[in-house]
Amino acid sequence: MDFKAKTQLGTNFVLSILDSITQTLGFAWFMLIVQKYGGTSVGSVERIQSVAQRVYKTVKAGNSLVVVVSAMGKTTDGLVKLANEISTSPNRREMDMLLSTGEQVTIALLSMALQEIGQPAISMTGAQVGIVTEAEHTRARILHIETDRLSRHINEGKVVVVAGFQGISSNGGLEITTLGRGGSDTSAVALAAALQANFCEIYTDVPGILTTDPRLVPEAQLMDQITCDEMLELASLGAKVLHPRAVEIARNYGVPLVVRSSWTDEPGTWVTSAKPQGRSLVNLEIARPVNSVEFDTDQAKVALLRVPDKPGIAARLFGEISRQQVDVDLIIQSIHEGNSNDIAFTVTTPILKRAEAVAAAIAPALRSQSNPKSAEAEVMVEQNIAKVSIAGAGMIGRPGVAAKMFATLAEAGVNIQMISTSEVKVSCVVDAAECNRAVTALRSAFEIEEKGDEEITKDKLIHLSPSSPVCGVALDVNQARLAIRQLPDHPGMAAKLFGLLAQHNISVDMIIQSQRCRMVDGVPRRDIAFTVAQMDAERARELLSQAALELGWGEVVLDSAIAKVSIVGVAMVGQPGVAAKMFEALAQHQINIQMIATSEIKISCVVSQEQGVKALQAIHTAFDLAGSEKFVVPA
Repeated sequence: MDFKAKTQLGTNFVLSILDSITQTLGFAWFMLIVQKYGGTSVGSVERIQSVAQRVYKTVKAGNSLVVVVSAMGKTTDGLVKLANEISTSPNRREMDMLLSTGEQVTIALLSMALQEIGQPAISMTGAQVGIVTEAEHTRARILHIETDRLSRHINEGKVVVVAGFQGISSNGGLEITTLGRGGSDTSAVALAAALQANFCEIYTDVPGILTTDPRLVPEAQLMDQITCDEMLELASLGAKVLHPRAVEIARNYGVPLVVRSSWTDEPGTWVTSAKPQGRSLVNLEIARPVNSVEFDTDQAKVALLRVPDKPGIAARLFGEISRQQVDVDLIIQSIHEGNSNDIAFTVTTPILKRAEAVAAAIAPALRSQSNPKSAEAEVMVEQNIAKVSIAGAGMIGRPGVAAKMFATLAEAGVNIQMISTSEVKVSCVVDAAECNRAVTALRSAFEIEEKGDEEITKDKLIHLSPSSPVCGVALDVNQARLAIRQLPDHPGMAAKLFGLLAQHNISVDMIIQSQRCRMVDGVPRRDIAFTVAQMDAERARELLSQAALELGWGEVVLDSAIAKVSIVGVAMVGQPGVAAKMFEALAQHQINIQMIATSEIKISCVVSQEQGVKALQAIHTAFDLAGSEKFVVPA
């Protein structure tokens, strides 16, 4: 029976079958399961009683159970409102004391509800269950979980009901800490990892993980399964079903996840991951962020300089590339002064001639219609390059990781020619002659053993791919773009720039370097652009403007009216037409692409903010991701 068929049976049905088999065979069989219920799932006494019945049914199927719950309904919002009525800037320690009470109400009520129907249960706070965190109020990360007390209650046949979102500090002060947004998801998956549970169920108000936000596309389709890497990208792009920190833990420790609706017995969506290498449960959330150093020396770069900045250009170029069966790896479109952009892409060396021929053939047609006398796009080809990458789920929300990579390459005298980023990988194109030096330096900096290095092979990724190249489309309207003009093109510039932002805890998402290099005062210079969260944008602009004066950089330009639309799918590898289809969908709706960045499993385009929703809807339709059923998200 295939995986999809198994999921259609539903978890409860599978458990009941296995229980019947083991009874027949005459030995005790059980699974250890962690279940997590969000605020809407426990939003009233009736809903808590319904959760108790679901928990009771799972236990009676022969399983041990730990249940993690959030605060009831909008309780946390109400507590925040109360705090703001008292203080315009509440003390963070006192906020943790206040907000942690919400979950404590829920655990006590659910434990009572279970006891009322004859199921032994005990409620435990994060501190009581042994969730030890950093001494960082309102945004602590989990260090380890002391499971002795928890395991004892499980072995006594009790359901342990745990307060999500909270823990206790490791500094000996017994301070209550909270984990920040998505903390209950994080608590549940961390507990599953620490207890080596068979799987973790996340119960929410939607039937599973959908191909996009059903509030924007009601016909969004339910997925049977998705990989952790795909889920990390979607979660980080704003998909709110799972928090990226929870997915990161699941990926690092190989915890199977299933996202299900609290209101039905439908099987939901499984989030799968490869079996991880042995990983310590000490420093659970702050362990080494980078797992491997990857490299590919079989690369060449083709760049088209001065292409018109208008809808349809990328679609035209990559449409022809797709028709010629040219498989492209990295794609970067950088912003530039005036009404033109640069588009660069990498290919494997054996197909370089074909890629170069396509670019040369299409370049004369890429003139500005508003200025027919403008120069045609210039084709620039560069061989003897290599792609060097660091990969690891621990990069999420840690701005210093990319900066450390750039600083490491600078110290090794390696100049960066292209940069491409995703949530689980940062890739840099460098001179092929510098590849070994770059890999050695990065391995040393991130403490990666030699066996952790990995040469990138497309075959390795292809065999993991499902039938559809794209599993989901996401929209992020909470980003702003910063561009720095005329940055000196020599080793260390990216390190200084992103190191400065990392020092001030500002995370960067997309990073694009222009391909045009201009001589200014005898110094080669390039433009660089990147996106940050809107809430960090003005602060980043002020920091960089000051640095520009001190270091001789050019103007710093901020644009907050942007949106980032992305497609995600592990099956993109080896399918040349995926990018072309995305770009064509945007062109058909006259949506101009301002920036492009790609990784192996993601393509992101920056468009104007006012066209963001239309862009998402157009791309979702183009990849035929809509289902026949319309989903309504509960209020």
